Amino acid sequence: MSAISISGSTGLRASRPAVQPRLRITRRGRAVLTVLIAVPLAVAAIIGGAGAISANGTDAAGSTHYSYVTVHSGESLWQLAQEVAPKADPRDVVAEISNLNGLDSGVIQPGQRLAIPTRYGQ
Repeated sequence: MSAISISGSTGLRASRPAVQPRLRITRRGRAVLTVLIAVPLAVAAIIGGAGAISANGTDAAGSTHYSYVTVHSGESLWQLAQEVAPKADPRDVVAEISNLNGLDSGVIQPGQRLAIPTRYGQ
């Protein structure tokens, strides 16, 4: 008769926890990441600044001139629009002043200087 031997091992290995490799960024990798972040920011700044108003009251292209008004205490954007353009629709004037001055809401503060297109006769 033949003897069958059974060993104590079932043939399965004990599982070990997986070891996660550590992320290492080289000098070149940091440079690439810096460029990938800086280039879109620089392009956005250049494009965003193209329509900005310069100190002399003209836009970057030099085609439109502006005058400036200072907001008085208790004055609203609606009142200002009616004052600078009495014959124009105040809604259009408010929208244009808001867009021109980058106002997100219709809230203005006393002492604030606002650019007004000279075509409104001020």
